[in-house]
Amino acid sequence: MSYTQESAEVIALQALGWLAGDEELLPVFQGSSGASEADLRAGASDAVFLASVLDFIMMDDAWVVRCCDHLKIEYASLMMARQCLPGGAQVNWT
Repeated sequence: MSYTQESAEVIALQALGWLAGDEELLPVFQGSSGASEADLRAGASDAVFLASVLDFIMMDDAWVVRCCDHLKIEYASLMMARQCLPGGAQVNWT
């Protein structure tokens, strides 16, 4: 599936919803990002914040699996959506 920034934001927003409902993982995200509950709400409309949510979830394969299984999407979907959000372009080292 090919993503646009808009469809990537939808996936990231769904991932944020999953994260917000996970009582064990949400405090880890908040601790590592410094995001308060108000920041989570405000960040829902910010593509950069949504990208950070995907970056966080993709730090651990188990989190990716749990999130994608909950959302009923393919495991590569988070990575593909991340590439369409700010800062997600492939790095070219040449």
